[in-house]
Amino acid sequence: MTTGTQAKSGLRSLKTGELLFNDGDLADSLFIIQKGQIRLFKPKGKGFIEIGVLRAGEVIGEMAFFDEDGSGKRRSCSAAAITPVEVVEISFLAFGKTMQSLNPWFKTIINTLAGRLRKANFRIKELEDNQTSSYGKNVGAYEFMKPIEVMRILGTIFLVFKTHGEVKGQALAVNRRTLTLYTSDLYQIMDSKLESVLNLLTTLNMLDIVDDEDKIPNLLLLKNIELIRQVFITYNSERHLPDEKKMRVSDKCELIISKMLEKLSSNPVVDIPNLRVTDDAVPKFTKYYILNPVIEDFKAKNIPINPDNLEDGRSAGMFGEVLIKDGKIFIEADMSKVQKLYPIIRFMNAVRKSNQDTAGNS
Repeated sequence: MTTGTQAKSGLRSLKTGELLFNDGDLADSLFIIQKGQIRLFKPKGKGFIEIGVLRAGEVIGEMAFFDEDGSGKRRSCSAAAITPVEVVEISFLAFGKTMQSLNPWFKTIINTLAGRLRKANFRIKELEDNQTSSYGKNVGAYEFMKPIEVMRILGTIFLVFKTHGEVKGQALAVNRRTLTLYTSDLYQIMDSKLESVLNLLTTLNMLDIVDDEDKIPNLLLLKNIELIRQVFITYNSERHLPDEKKMRVSDKCELIISKMLEKLSSNPVVDIPNLRVTDDAVPKFTKYYILNPVIEDFKAKNIPINPDNLEDGRSAGMFGEVLIKDGKIFIEADMSKVQKLYPIIRFMNAVRKSNQDTAGNS
């Protein structure tokens, strides 16, 4: 992010969630996106007004160059990476020299178009201020993607892939333009939120984005459409529950579950009917998972975990009680349910982390 000193031209890289610049920052450069996607937004109350998403090949931050007051150029919105991003930064000094070398007619056209766009942006801002005067005043933390918005996106993804998907290997293929026709043109889903969900699905290995016939990364390959349906159903069920009954699985619990599933082939659940000889209660499950190999694995990596970290899993109906016998730590487990819920848990936690990262951009 640039401040009062003159920017230098060059290549810059941003991590997911990292700010390129803040609304109101002094501006002395523009950027050409080489790779990735950048979200444009404007702080409003406790939340943000989403403006749009820019992708590779597009320019960002150029409008400040055309401000009439050359001494006080300011950013008119905030910009943050929603994927790993590479941009070429071009200082206004270097850009100005290029502008001076242009034919006067071209300079007039560019300045006229920039002026009209500036006026249009100002008018849009006035309308936003009038229509969103109470935006973000609700009590509580700002959520970039509310559950109902995630449901709308997942439901649209399911509909589009179910209707238009073509089998390609082990996946269903849809061109991004087809998905955008529904999300943007028909359902008015914000581009920034759609891209965030697509990026989460890609990070979680549920979706691949590859080049189409024009060598543009517009071909979406969905690996498991049924999983999208299951995540949608879970979100729908969760939103009708009181807060104390909603499924919340901590990061550490998710980490342990991941390791349990990783070791399931070499450490399968066992049936030990007489393990609870001192307990008159009817056991919730009849199968037990031996936790020792999992605990030892984390201990070797200096990651502190204990069976109590699986409490969230017990609340979600995946695990029962922990029992110890002959130095072995057993936990009652329904591993088929664990396998079914794990990808859903990963997605929901990824959305939660994305919301936290986005809120951190304020």
